[in-house]
Amino acid sequence: MVQDVVRPSWDEYFMRICRVVATRSTCLRRQVGAILVRDRRILSTGYNGAPQGMAHCAELGGCLRERLGIPSGERQELCRGLHAEQNAIIQAAVHGVALEGDITCYSTIQPCVTCTKMLINANVKKIVFAGDYPDGLAREMLEEAGVELVQWSAEERGSES
Repeated sequence: MVQDVVRPSWDEYFMRICRVVATRSTCLRRQVGAILVRDRRILSTGYNGAPQGMAHCAELGGCLRERLGIPSGERQELCRGLHAEQNAIIQAAVHGVALEGDITCYSTIQPCVTCTKMLINANVKKIVFAGDYPDGLAREMLEEAGVELVQWSAEERGSES
């Protein structure tokens, strides 16, 4: 007897990996993971946190933005961490991985406007994300650049070849 094997869709597969990548985050406010994919192959991964070799917020007594009462999505320049999407682009560059062709970014959250600008210039043609982020300008810029923005939900299951 042959059993049916239920395989995750490609989007579900990559979003699951994003969630694992996010577990490496050192951010005290939000753990985010991102991966860059071309032709269903992972090119690089990134998570949010302080630059390599630098102290994390937990080691410095907490999140500065939290202490100052700064809402999510505002005054990002006061954060010592890089975003997951930024780290994914940087890791590709550090390791000599060309970001050419049709790149898809999977992220546990919608990219902010800063990451959006970087993703546009990194040849990303599609962004699949799970959680919302309060950044209307990012959405406007993605639309203008012709980047497809898809909000993924855990209910989207099924098999894809």
